[in-house]
Amino acid sequence: MKPTRHGRLRPLLSTLLTAFCALPLHAQDAPETPYSTPQAPLEELAPFVVVGSKENVNSQVGAAAFLDTTDIRTQNYTNVNRILQRVPGVYIRDEDGFGNFANISIRGGDGSRSERVTLMEDGVLTAPAPYSAPGAYYTPRAARMSGIEILKGSSQVRYGPHTTGGVVNFLSTPVPETQSVFTRYTFGSNATQLLLAQYGDAITTDAGTFGYLMELHGQMSDGFRTIRGQEGQGTGFQLYEPMFKAFWEPATAMEQRIEFKFGYTDFDADESYLGLSEADARSNPFDRYPASVYDNIDTDHIRTYVRWQGQPTENLSLESTAYFNRFNRNWYKLDAVGGFNPVIDGGGQIAGRTSLTTALLEGDPGLGILQGTVPGSIAVKANNRTYESYGWQNMASLNFDTGAIGHTLTGGVRFHADYEDRLQWVDVYNGNGNSSFSSFRRGTAGEDADQRQEVFATSFFVEDAIQFGPVTVKPGVRYEKLQMDLNNRGVRLGGDLDTYAAGVGVTYDISDANTLFGGVFRGISTPGPSAYLSNGIDIEESVGYEAGVRHRRDAFAAEFAGFVSDYSNLLGTDTGLGLGGASNLNAGAATVWGFEGMISYDLMASQGGAFQMPAYLTATWTSAELENALASGGNNNIYAGGTPGASIPYVPEWKLAGGVGVTYGAFGVNLDGTWVDETFGSADNFISPVTSVRQGIIDSALVFDLSASYRVGEHTKLLGGVQNLFDENYLSSRLPEGPRNGAPRTVFIGVEMDWEALGKIGDVILQK
Repeated sequence: MKPTRHGRLRPLLSTLLTAFCALPLHAQDAPETPYSTPQAPLEELAPFVVVGSKENVNSQVGAAAFLDTTDIRTQNYTNVNRILQRVPGVYIRDEDGFGNFANISIRGGDGSRSERVTLMEDGVLTAPAPYSAPGAYYTPRAARMSGIEILKGSSQVRYGPHTTGGVVNFLSTPVPETQSVFTRYTFGSNATQLLLAQYGDAITTDAGTFGYLMELHGQMSDGFRTIRGQEGQGTGFQLYEPMFKAFWEPATAMEQRIEFKFGYTDFDADESYLGLSEADARSNPFDRYPASVYDNIDTDHIRTYVRWQGQPTENLSLESTAYFNRFNRNWYKLDAVGGFNPVIDGGGQIAGRTSLTTALLEGDPGLGILQGTVPGSIAVKANNRTYESYGWQNMASLNFDTGAIGHTLTGGVRFHADYEDRLQWVDVYNGNGNSSFSSFRRGTAGEDADQRQEVFATSFFVEDAIQFGPVTVKPGVRYEKLQMDLNNRGVRLGGDLDTYAAGVGVTYDISDANTLFGGVFRGISTPGPSAYLSNGIDIEESVGYEAGVRHRRDAFAAEFAGFVSDYSNLLGTDTGLGLGGASNLNAGAATVWGFEGMISYDLMASQGGAFQMPAYLTATWTSAELENALASGGNNNIYAGGTPGASIPYVPEWKLAGGVGVTYGAFGVNLDGTWVDETFGSADNFISPVTSVRQGIIDSALVFDLSASYRVGEHTKLLGGVQNLFDENYLSSRLPEGPRNGAPRTVFIGVEMDWEALGKIGDVILQK
């Protein structure tokens, strides 16, 4: 059995929390030194951002959203799926109940492992290999973020390579402008814990300003599922994420800034691909079968960048970033079942094995082996992979006028390399029919897969925001050139691929409070080397249209938009969800259209005073239909079997979210709810499984979250809440292998502490 590291993080988190809480709590407690002079406010260079703030949403030529720390922390959300449910036009598939594996779809793009979305952290591509293999089960952790920016659909050309599905940019904690400490700790159901601890400062001298931030983010849980007959075996996870960020702004004639960030993630989860049979998913929704007892995913991730920003003139801004990411993972997971003491084939697999989907569908003996009631064997595959990505990206922005017309001309170029290296094997265990298993055969590294695929990509974009009076027109184009290489057991293939995205967006300010916006854009999503070189998969393309109106006045805001996304050559995911071999084809064309709306208002704004009652409501109606589907085969691919007019899997017709908060003095209460319509698990739109456990209905779900807080003094806030308040029981996914349910009701309590303008830690240590 693969050893796990549960329990190792608990003493570490406790020690670090104690250390952070032991910092001096008041400025007067710190001794005066020459280094503790009052700090002048920083005049930071504004970075190139996707959206930038809630206020900046108003000026976007396409539909966008910005979520800040209030949106993330109010309900103690660590699951990015719960956070994004409130954003119209964004659809999610919750796989494990904790958000460890996010599946994000924007306006109908395939959401499997967020492959059709350009994921970034601080403006840097963050998928482990965004060109070679974007679906690697990694998403930045929302709980440590200061904000999340979303651009929907193909309504931009600045960011790539995947523009058909939109952009999600996670914003890590910025370096504070004054010395500050922030800690947040919560404890809840299933021993679920969260720690976020930060300390930072900025020091101004005659030579310039130096700032730094130290951060620790940690999460752990025992999990809400139970393995039958293995009650002592956990189904939870643990996560450890330190980060260090620093900047230097020299006192030079040209305003400039150098920033460095280093982050690390250590993640270990006893999570499985295996779901349940249809009957068990309804009657025993939080069970796991004994055959999944060895399942575990173990990852580590390094991410770092060095960024320079400069402003040679008041009209010219420059930014240059060199970055590096390395991601290692081994998902040791159940793959198939067979007879007792099986024959092993040349790939290390059980000869004549039964797939998990067949075992779940057809019952015994396969299902009995999974349930531990029938003697047999199980194959556990080590999906052992290494990913790297690194590159250098540069952007420039120039403001100038041509007569009465203003221009903001922005351009950029990026040189990027990434690869995925697979070295996989299979271990086989015998089951005695009494819920226990023993080793039968250990695999050899590389027997199941020994493959490396890599891409070197050169991309550039240029766009111009042209303003004349109340009208802004922003045309732009993006070009991508990919050099691909595939090495599968010494057989090498190579080739080039080039493509472009382009479009134009317009805003018209009717008044200070009302703005019209719209645009037409060509989106692209590129296949990986294996799909392109071995199987002839073509580029996914889309033409997106949208038009809308925004209103902002005092405490009231509203936005309504209509959109159409016309997809061709849909890329059915090739990341273990059924698309492979001779059936590896583009999944056809589709049309997605719909309407989105958002309203927010402080219901007590007219009363003034300390009593506030902010409320919001968002709604999305979507028609997502295939015009034609996978031509033939497709194995268990969720796009297989569709006919013209079939609904695209996992895209609901209706999605609603709303919430209301009440604050008065030190008290605060918030109630948030989401309702998502039922969807189909596959393009054949079967109501229940017929040939695959990925087929069938995904339940509609109405989920409420309630939280409360009370501020104790100036620096401390007490927290508590209930997620899934009414204990809604629903199927959230039929992927990867069989139905699984969303998380049940959970509760949490905690404390949040923050201080500013402290004495310097270094000075305190020197004095002692």
